[in-house]
Amino acid sequence: MKSLLKSISIPLTLALLTSLSACNSTKKATPKTNQKPNIVYILADDLGIGDLGCYGQQKIETPNIDKIAKNGILFTEHYSGAPVCAPSRCVLLTGKHMGHAQVRGNDEWNERGDVWNYRAMEADSTLEGQRPMADGTITIGKKMQDAGYKTAMFGKWGLGAPQTHSIPTKMGFDFFVGYNCQRQAHTYYPVHLYKNEARLYLGNDTVAPNTKFDKGADPYNMDSYKKYTLQSYSPDVMFKELTGFVNRNSKNPFFIYWATPIPHAALQAPKRWGDYYVKKFGDEKPYIGNKGYFPTRYPHATYAAMISYLDENVGKLVQQLKDLGIYNNTLIIFTSDNGATYNGGTDSPWFDSGGQYKSEYGWGKGFSHEGGIHTPMVASWPGHIKPGSKSNLISAFWDVMPTLCEIAGTNAPDSIDGISFLPALTGEKQKAHDYLYWEFPSYGGQQAVRMGKWKAIRNNIFKGNMTIELYNLEDDIQELNDVAAQHPDVVKQMEEIMKKEHVQAKSKRFRMKELGDSK
Repeated sequence: MKSLLKSISIPLTLALLTSLSACNSTKKATPKTNQKPNIVYILADDLGIGDLGCYGQQKIETPNIDKIAKNGILFTEHYSGAPVCAPSRCVLLTGKHMGHAQVRGNDEWNERGDVWNYRAMEADSTLEGQRPMADGTITIGKKMQDAGYKTAMFGKWGLGAPQTHSIPTKMGFDFFVGYNCQRQAHTYYPVHLYKNEARLYLGNDTVAPNTKFDKGADPYNMDSYKKYTLQSYSPDVMFKELTGFVNRNSKNPFFIYWATPIPHAALQAPKRWGDYYVKKFGDEKPYIGNKGYFPTRYPHATYAAMISYLDENVGKLVQQLKDLGIYNNTLIIFTSDNGATYNGGTDSPWFDSGGQYKSEYGWGKGFSHEGGIHTPMVASWPGHIKPGSKSNLISAFWDVMPTLCEIAGTNAPDSIDGISFLPALTGEKQKAHDYLYWEFPSYGGQQAVRMGKWKAIRNNIFKGNMTIELYNLEDDIQELNDVAAQHPDVVKQMEEIMKKEHVQAKSKRFRMKELGDSK
């Protein structure tokens, strides 16, 4: 304990240097030449644009992710595929925006049975996972395989179920370790993960998500929280597998999709990082689980700890790439699947997780306002991206597939909605979208369009509201002043775009009859 406290008391930067030098790779660095670049795409979960130091965060320390921006490029106008997990990931992997995507909301495939029962899922794997994407779906993983890459995914899938064709190893990834089911990712101490197509048991007891605080327990006593910390922390397991994959494939071009569940609630973090932030922030009011997930003695400290733990592992990965002599031939992209969340003990306003955007309920995750879909994106690629660059290109997740295909030297599918942003990465002339489009058949039903400085939103479509709100983001970044009445010509353009870009979903679950869809 004394040595632990001593390590926590030293400056964070020194602690991080120590951790980086402990990377498990010991191979001598030998530069690689005449080889396609490795690609590492890191997708955080519910990380707000304001949660990173390079975007202005003051309380949470993220030196390694900030260094990616310092050594590369920071995008100021990048957007996620959707305001929640599964559809955003579908958009990312398929290159089709929400008006054309297969998955347009979180669909837990409820008709199978008691899918929200954690113990039932452990007993019956056919209850795990989400509704599958169609057989034969072309993903980024498949395109990277076509280009000769070894491909791997680590983290949260959420786009299929174990007994279906829609699992990572059948959707373009040679190797997978992580959560197949996004519901099971609501605990960082699960009974099992998946390794390829088989369960990987972690030795944890079953403590189901949303297990309540013991009646009569003292919320200020740390002993009251012991049952929520088990043996194996899943991010540790997944990161170890990730670094092993890098070591095994250091002589081949590889593509890694690291879809970390951090910092999605539940709030659970390694003790050493939690202790660091308790010391930094001081005492705080406990979170006793009244907004879902698990109780947490120090919610602010734990949220920050999770992000700094992820940042630490990003730093370890960068050091490993350097030790193997392949860092200079590796493109690293870091982003988040949607805006900051509002539940499970998180406190986005306290951290300014939305940055300059509002992030509380109704404005962050789950909503098509800027705080829900405007995400961070930083990238580094030595010799190709100028250090310290910034880009104000208006881009989105559906642009990732054509970008990576161009880098890998393969053609993107003809039917996608994206535009490669490789020129923006390398400082060359970049083609821009005329507009970006979203729809979301949940949280009341929504549509949104970004066109230059203009942002249009329809909210509460399911209640029959077809009114379009219009915001000038140059003057009103928080979308507080609806100027639709002053600009009827722009509103008419937005209405035409919304009509043009919406195609009826194949799944009835995602159809909106108010937009003319059949049920």
